[in-house]
Amino acid sequence: MGKRIKKLKKIRIHREGTNTLLYGAIALVSIAIVLWFMFDTKIPFWAFLVVFGTVYGITTNFYRCPIRYFGTDDTEDIVVAPADGRIVVIEEVEEHEYFHDKRLMISIFMSLWNVHANWFPVDGKVKFVKHKNGNYHKAWLPKASEENEHADVMITTPDGEDILCRQIAGAVARRIVTYAKEGEDCYIDEHLGFIKLGSRVDVYLPLGTEVCVKMGQSTTGDQTVIAKLKKSV
Repeated sequence: MGKRIKKLKKIRIHREGTNTLLYGAIALVSIAIVLWFMFDTKIPFWAFLVVFGTVYGITTNFYRCPIRYFGTDDTEDIVVAPADGRIVVIEEVEEHEYFHDKRLMISIFMSLWNVHANWFPVDGKVKFVKHKNGNYHKAWLPKASEENEHADVMITTPDGEDILCRQIAGAVARRIVTYAKEGEDCYIDEHLGFIKLGSRVDVYLPLGTEVCVKMGQSTTGDQTVIAKLKKSV
């Protein structure tokens, strides 16, 4: 594994939002101009600025994309939060699709106000990427993990441990974008993908993994350590 390159922290607009924000700005300005000339009683121009500026500001906030770095190259056995949000599940579950045994699942729910970029939770190599269509239950419900539309990224760590990261669509979120490619090396600090609007990310870990978070805790993607894998013998 190569050493990650550290850069200055900054915030930018995620590439998934570039066209949306550009066309949205054009649409909002056009609507404001039309409404301005339609009303006989002129509404103060500042009112348009407040209303449409607020809408645009919320949209821009949704697509913000902070460039983050974990802060140290010592990421062996470390599992970081793949998303901003809060912990909604910490439990042992039967995983029948890939592992066919029990796994520790840690789930993070992202609200409309969270950053929606997703990061790789561990260093390793992408074993495979699979997308599955499904329902659109509320993302925090237990059945959402298996029944909702989702994208699965399996990562093999340098110690040979397989870690599954699952991006899940919610009742509103209808588009999952996954950048991970099969066979590529991946690192903490790199973007795994993006989910538009409220949604959820699950991480499946081997039993015996040390949990470093608690239910309801807020997480910061690529910063919060959610677990530590057992050291290889």
